[in-house]
Amino acid sequence: MDFPFFNTKELGNGKTYDLNDPVGRKEYFQVKLGSKIEEIKEFLEENTFVAFLLAKKSAGKGTYSKMFQEIFGADRAAHLSVGDLVRDTHKKIGDEKFRNELVLYLGKNYRGFMSIEETVDSLLGRSQEKLLPTEFILALVKREIESIGRKALFIDGLPRNLDQISYSLYFRDLINFREDPDFFVLIDVPESVIDERMKFRVVCPECQTSRSTKLLPTKFVEYDKEKKDFYLLCDNEKCTGCGKTRMVRKEGDEKGIEPIRERLQTDAKLMEMATKLQGVPKILVRNSMPVKDALANAEEYELTPEYTYKVGSDGKVIVETKPWTIKDDSGVESHSLLAPAALVSLVAQMHKILVG
Repeated sequence: MDFPFFNTKELGNGKTYDLNDPVGRKEYFQVKLGSKIEEIKEFLEENTFVAFLLAKKSAGKGTYSKMFQEIFGADRAAHLSVGDLVRDTHKKIGDEKFRNELVLYLGKNYRGFMSIEETVDSLLGRSQEKLLPTEFILALVKREIESIGRKALFIDGLPRNLDQISYSLYFRDLINFREDPDFFVLIDVPESVIDERMKFRVVCPECQTSRSTKLLPTKFVEYDKEKKDFYLLCDNEKCTGCGKTRMVRKEGDEKGIEPIRERLQTDAKLMEMATKLQGVPKILVRNSMPVKDALANAEEYELTPEYTYKVGSDGKVIVETKPWTIKDDSGVESHSLLAPAALVSLVAQMHKILVG
């Protein structure tokens, strides 16, 4: 697949914006997108859309949806993660009231070869031989969309398998979105980016806030003399342990992408097939650029920084940054883009589809 460069630099005004700060992002998006924001908002006053997010696992699809909501409002757009929906349904199915309501809904909306009881058993993991049928997942998604109301939708997790590609062609009609536009958003993230995001990810055991020692530290960086290791303290102001709780790695994260490599291969095939589908517009978002091309197409502050640490003479931790360099899937030395810069590309291409 050929994911072209999107030049954000030519849209700038020479100023630098803090893309980790909501206020800085708001100013940044206004400068980079200008009237496109108001024109899309105007479109969303009377219309919606269905956007299928396709990217490799752990590529950060939810981040793009949340930032879109940040620009255009959560009252206009919603992010629906099919995986989260299935997991949430699995947790609630033990409640008799919830189960009865779900079975009643399925009786009116589910169409498939497995019985409703068999699908529920499959959801609970009681049936080891039968996978959760796509028709059942579609019914769950339709039910969730009805509870969300009429908003623009970012669907994350459908299609999930190769045999679900064809469903996405008619999904808009299945969920009664009539003539509202639908399109694919394909996000190209190198595996090396996903690998290091996972390996350096840490979470707060109190509030589950996620950060990265290498790519997104908190305000509080400390040094463990005994272990000769730098670590982060949670800085979530809503956390009871703010500034005190040591963030830790999740078990298995040190392995990076190895446990999910098969999933990544399937995701790559899904994206390849989606580019060949006729009748559905595609938005191609590139998350990285070769080092030799990066500063010609993006501002330095739009590049993902790599954080390194050292202990100063006063014993305090000194934080240093430089543009993070990785190898893309072709082995080319590249810089990763911060999510807001990639989102500018997404919104600009969406504007052409929705507004023209």
